[in-house]
Amino acid sequence: MKKSIKINRILVTVISISIMLTSPIVYAADDSSIKGALREKIKTSMMAYIETRMVNDTFFIFDAPEGRLLNLKFDKLHEGIVKKGNFYVSCADFFDKNGKKIDLDFLVVKDGDQLKTIQAVVHAVDGNKRKYQLEG
Repeated sequence: MKKSIKINRILVTVISISIMLTSPIVYAADDSSIKGALREKIKTSMMAYIETRMVNDTFFIFDAPEGRLLNLKFDKLHEGIVKKGNFYVSCADFFDKNGKKIDLDFLVVKDGDQLKTIQAVVHAVDGNKRKYQLEG
């Protein structure tokens, strides 16, 4: 009986690992050449942008396609960073008052020796991505 339970656990583990390895997993884009101090400066710039625009733990952004102001609660920064045109772009997750997940992209640009986050854009609402063009 004990041997049967052990075999079943091993079988479940093997099947679980197989499913994880063969499932279509979506990863956020990430440019591996953006590393070290540059990566940290981009993330620091994004967090400073978020923190300076928070009022009573709420981040406000106007959602132009929807024509409304979003009142969001910050959740976390994404790890991925990419370069699009003149901008470094990375995301952060927020939630609205109804628990809807809002993914914002932040545009970070070089300004001399510094990096400045200049804009936030609604990238996805509950996983439904929106397209926008940054390259010229």
